[in-house]
Amino acid sequence: MAKKKKKNTLPSGSYRIQVLDYKDVDGKRHYKSFTAPTKAEAQLLAAQWKNNRTEEEKPKLTVYESVKRYIEIKENVLSPSTLAGYKRMHKNYFNNAFGRTDLDELKNKDIQIWIGDLASRLSPKTVRNINGLFQASIELFLPDFRFATTLPARIKPELYCPSDNDIKALIDSIRGTELEIAVLLAAFGPLRRGEICALTDKDIHGNTVSVSKSMVLGPDREWVVKQPKTFGSYRDVEFPDFVTSKLSGIKGRIVTASPDNVSERFRRALEAAGLPHFRFHDLRHYAASIMHAIGVPDQYILQRGGWSSDNIMKTIYRNTIDLEKVRQTKKINKHFKRFSV
Repeated sequence: MAKKKKKNTLPSGSYRIQVLDYKDVDGKRHYKSFTAPTKAEAQLLAAQWKNNRTEEEKPKLTVYESVKRYIEIKENVLSPSTLAGYKRMHKNYFNNAFGRTDLDELKNKDIQIWIGDLASRLSPKTVRNINGLFQASIELFLPDFRFATTLPARIKPELYCPSDNDIKALIDSIRGTELEIAVLLAAFGPLRRGEICALTDKDIHGNTVSVSKSMVLGPDREWVVKQPKTFGSYRDVEFPDFVTSKLSGIKGRIVTASPDNVSERFRRALEAAGLPHFRFHDLRHYAASIMHAIGVPDQYILQRGGWSSDNIMKTIYRNTIDLEKVRQTKKINKHFKRFSV
């Protein structure tokens, strides 16, 4: 009967022991092997190696490489637009001396200097976005690192919220065009630019528009139709008859222009109509502000606009339009005026 082979023994009879060397950026474990005539001798070799191992023998990973690898790992779960943005940030803001810093040499002082340099030439929002990518990468590859840095303070955006009169004047000036359809869907939806450009006749059911996809710019700078980034973006929006009547008879895409083309046509339309400058996206500000002003509950505003939480709506979209603000102020002051002597 053949003699049973002992665990970790080689055919020669020598004993082999494996010790964890390092984990690569994919999380795969790599081991160092030690072979000796006896188990005790193999363990001694392994212990000596661990005690004498120098820092230089450990695998190096720079800030630039960690961000690059983080993006690669997340590539299949990020939206095309987010992925494209990450790649631009990686190329533009990590391909420098700070990016060449080894992770095991990373210090909060160096991070703060880097952030300060970014803040001297970029907006606080951009700096925060870059830092968000950086921290996510470091937390993946250096989970024990503790950040102690200060980011530039947020700046309250100065957004122009169009009035009812602005919207009416705009619609009158573009009546009968494809841009009119896009404006109606955004101002009375409120649908996003990418959602509008991804709509087809299959998404129109009577007066209801089903939103289940969005047109976004991919990493290769090509427009692609993808599922929404958040579950809350999936929704059915019921429009007034005069809006859905504009969609009747259209086959295929409801708006054939790309999102960028919609924005450019919108800009030119504002100029031609002599209206103040505001973004196509500000039509969503208008819709949310009007709904809030007429007393629509927040939960319904969130659902109709496809927001996953009310954080953004509270900080940006609840800007009551100037006309409504004046009206409400008059109502308040009229009430209190009766207390005057």
